[in-house]
Amino acid sequence: MLTVRDSTYIDASCEAVFAFLDEPARQVSFTPSLTSSSLIERLPNGGARARYVFRIYGIDLVGEVRATDYDPPSRIVWAMTGNLNGTIRWYLDPEGEGTRFTFAATYRVPGPSFLRPALTPLLRRYNDREVRSLLQQLRTRISSTPREDLERVK
Repeated sequence: MLTVRDSTYIDASCEAVFAFLDEPARQVSFTPSLTSSSLIERLPNGGARARYVFRIYGIDLVGEVRATDYDPPSRIVWAMTGNLNGTIRWYLDPEGEGTRFTFAATYRVPGPSFLRPALTPLLRRYNDREVRSLLQQLRTRISSTPREDLERVK
């Protein structure tokens, strides 16, 4: 299993950040390798089930995410199935006037088991860069959205 985790401060309320994150189609705008994300359905817990396509090293990885733990505006935990199997966790904590957003993911390295020892360090470096980029893009997207538009997202 491979785990990656990092966080950033976002100058917006937890409610506004949560509402921004909670739209699967919007996730492509801040997730670097995500080429497609579309809502399949809203679940009884209020969370989403969505189809995704990640492009990693020129290879499309296709599957679904399902919000298994949906607690607005504090967290969404996604079960990820398909070419990638694992868990994505989003935590939102109030910090001053804004939000501390933490992204964490744990997944099984794809591919034949005999290649996993060689792939794991490559994917770890790749994921560390991706998560730093994701956090920066998310912070930029939210900070460039006018406050009144963020309030409407709620």
